Amino acid sequence: MRYSSFVYCLRTFLCFFSILSFAQSQPNILIIHIDDLGYHDLSIHGSKIYQTPHIDTLATQSVSFTKAYANYPRCVPSRFSMMTGKYPIQNGNVPDDGFKIKHVASSKNFIKSFNEIGYQTAYFGKWHLGDKQSLRDFGFQYSFAAGKAGSPISFIYPFNVSKGKGKNKKKPIPDVDAVSTEGDYLTDVMTNQAVNYVKTRDSSKPFLLMLSYYAVHQPIEAKTEDIERNRLEIEAANFGNQPEYITEGTGRTKMRQDNPAYAAMVENLDNNIGKLLGSLESNGILENTVIVFSSDHGGLSNDGYNKRKLATSNYPLRAGKGWLYDGGIKVPLFVKWQKHFKPRVEDTSIVTLMDVFPTLLDITAKRNLNVDGKSMLQVLYSKKKWHNRTVYWHSEKARPKNTGDTKSSAIRKGKYKLIHWFESDKIAFYNMNIDPYERNDLASKKPKKRAELLSDLNDWKSKVMNTKTKKNPQ
Repeated sequence: MRYSSFVYCLRTFLCFFSILSFAQSQPNILIIHIDDLGYHDLSIHGSKIYQTPHIDTLATQSVSFTKAYANYPRCVPSRFSMMTGKYPIQNGNVPDDGFKIKHVASSKNFIKSFNEIGYQTAYFGKWHLGDKQSLRDFGFQYSFAAGKAGSPISFIYPFNVSKGKGKNKKKPIPDVDAVSTEGDYLTDVMTNQAVNYVKTRDSSKPFLLMLSYYAVHQPIEAKTEDIERNRLEIEAANFGNQPEYITEGTGRTKMRQDNPAYAAMVENLDNNIGKLLGSLESNGILENTVIVFSSDHGGLSNDGYNKRKLATSNYPLRAGKGWLYDGGIKVPLFVKWQKHFKPRVEDTSIVTLMDVFPTLLDITAKRNLNVDGKSMLQVLYSKKKWHNRTVYWHSEKARPKNTGDTKSSAIRKGKYKLIHWFESDKIAFYNMNIDPYERNDLASKKPKKRAELLSDLNDWKSKVMNTKTKKNPQ
């Protein structure tokens, strides 16, 4: 009897030790997700105005994708797609502001899957997919400054009080006022809280921390000294014959990165990312942390019938936020895991944000939830290339008044991309390998290939939306 008890205790101890060892050997995960950051808003991607040395360094230490896409050119559907690994179409509709995600089953839920394998899960910043409770329902064990708000009322303390005229109409951001004081800047506060979480977490367990900055979304507000420095730099810049705007859709596309306040926001963001990554190193966990850096879609470079002060330019990419041209959906994506993924520029494989969580779950648990997104692990290890992948978009939440776009769908199939404005039946067709800036429309020059892609796009739409689409135009 005593021997049996001893064996039982020994087995229990060994089981516990095995679980503990597994947890400690698992990598930590840090996802840095930026709001409205354009692909060319980084100096490593060609910006002559915005200085981003910390992000640039991260890119050179990572697998840096040049063909990475958001799954929608606006905030809520893009974030829905990333968090669920699914195309942002549910019951035939694109999820929009205030969308609830309580219906996401636990068997298809990435965050609950990470909880099950022993991860501490935390979310900081812009959630925008529901209220704070919906984030808990989704599975995150801890959150800070996360709720329904799509942007802050102000980036300058007090964050939930308008600095302009009129009453506050936006949703307040929770938690921030309690830890802030006069003179604080929201992006700094977000970083400080994330750094504190890393320091005070249970170090015997791995963590998954998603830091979803409100920057660099509107309102375009920055520290006075940063604005002034950039104002002087922009005044000294030579834009040559580059026009300030060109006509696009129902409005204009901005062609110059000449907004000093936005430049200051980008550079403050870069400083904060440097601080965040430095905290991982000082805590001795940088080497065993998978780091993912991304943006939710292209930069705000377009207006519509309503003229507005625009944040940035995505040039030489075409258009920006709201559009299915690459200016609206191409995003920076860097994935780093020291001593595991060889740093390089991955300029072949077509990847999307809905691939992020399938990849992370594959790394940690070899688990496949069978969603639309795919694990990029073999691509990250240089064992595969996805040059012929097919991906789709359907943008029915057009905003011709604010961003100049009209309703459209798109398909990228290997080197070819087709955009279909389905209300007017207009089609644009590009060879992205030789025309990455979408200047040379081949719709009339390659009718068979155009018809093939349009048929594929319509078949996909019929499947995911449970509706019949128009016959292919001849």
